[in-house]
Amino acid sequence: MKTTVNCDIKDSALAEKGKLRIEWASLDMPVLGLVSKRFEKEKPLKGVTIAACLHVTTETANLMLTLQAGGADIALCASNPLSTQDDVAASLVHDYGIPVFAIKGEDNDTYYRHINQALDMKPSITMDDGADLVSTIHSKRRELLKHIVGGTEETTTGVIRLRSMAEQKQLEYPIISVNDANTKHLFDNRYGTGQSTLDGVIRATNRLIAGSYVVVAGFGWCGKGVAMRAKGLGAHVIVTEIDPLKALEAVMEGYQVMPMDEAAAIGDIFITVTGDINVLDIHHMKKMKDGAIISNSGHFNVEINIAGLEKLSKNKRKVREFVDEYTMKDGRKICLLGEGRLINLAAAEGHPAAVMDMSFCNQALGAEYMVKENKKLSKSVYPVPEVIDKKVAELKLKSMDVNIDVLTPEQKKYLESWEHGT
Repeated sequence: MKTTVNCDIKDSALAEKGKLRIEWASLDMPVLGLVSKRFEKEKPLKGVTIAACLHVTTETANLMLTLQAGGADIALCASNPLSTQDDVAASLVHDYGIPVFAIKGEDNDTYYRHINQALDMKPSITMDDGADLVSTIHSKRRELLKHIVGGTEETTTGVIRLRSMAEQKQLEYPIISVNDANTKHLFDNRYGTGQSTLDGVIRATNRLIAGSYVVVAGFGWCGKGVAMRAKGLGAHVIVTEIDPLKALEAVMEGYQVMPMDEAAAIGDIFITVTGDINVLDIHHMKKMKDGAIISNSGHFNVEINIAGLEKLSKNKRKVREFVDEYTMKDGRKICLLGEGRLINLAAAEGHPAAVMDMSFCNQALGAEYMVKENKKLSKSVYPVPEVIDKKVAELKLKSMDVNIDVLTPEQKKYLESWEHGT
């Protein structure tokens, strides 16, 4: 389908390449494919307008096509200035008629202009990865609130922001936290972030991981995945944490655990995955080895104190496409990857389609649920309903030709009783 739609993309000539890549990703997204077929028949999103602020990747493209199959009108903008795949954006516009406002490497002003262009469609549902749509609506586009029945949020950072809004009674419509689904964070965050982050670091630097000291800041599900993959590649993995339970778990998994103040002098490669600010700060950088590599795989580029790094340095140069080398005033060099933004999307392609299959299935079903149930929901953040979470897992197992046991009537009765003892 060739059409002219409102958009702001890099180059429409990239559409053919993008279409092939979208089709390739779809081969590894069978669960979303099943949902798309049902949506095509039932049209549960007919009359619904969705503004989506997500990473513009091949996997996201397949989510957009599923929502379109369900009858929705969609506008898509990027949730990170460096995460857009320009060929995918071009194909969504020119092959599928979906308005896209995203260009890889866009500056901050363009980023927020694109968000506002997506919001100009007056959405009834928002679909966020980091809560920038919600934040913009509540701070600068409040006239849109009358149109909106609900939204979904994809990532940990966004959920933190939204829960803060809800606690302060600032959230004006219900949000489903897709990130809280077991079929999201147990797989996407762990296996997706783990693989794609190391992929990004390796593509950016071409450094050998084996034998290197890799410092992972944060041992949530993303940090667990990064640590696991780094260890699998032969790294000496050091974990830094503020949560005693997570720190204890990291110790039991065989990792060294210590404060960042100590790890700073040891690490060769640093990866932050905490969702908090200045996890790598000036006093850490002063202790780092000559040639230390610092990177981030958390949603926003705030985990590394880049302004502080600039103050410590006397010179900066780009030595590789995604590597900025800072020369410190004492002569040491520190290399920042991907401008401190999500390295797995800045330098690589993001999560593999197989894990995004489940995450985006939750997004699609979450949007359907919000359309049906929004009037029953208050202005708060809700988990994905357990019935949806389990259904996604069942469909994923089915697509992998994996069968599981079913309780016999006798077993079910036993689990529901309390009389039986020793």
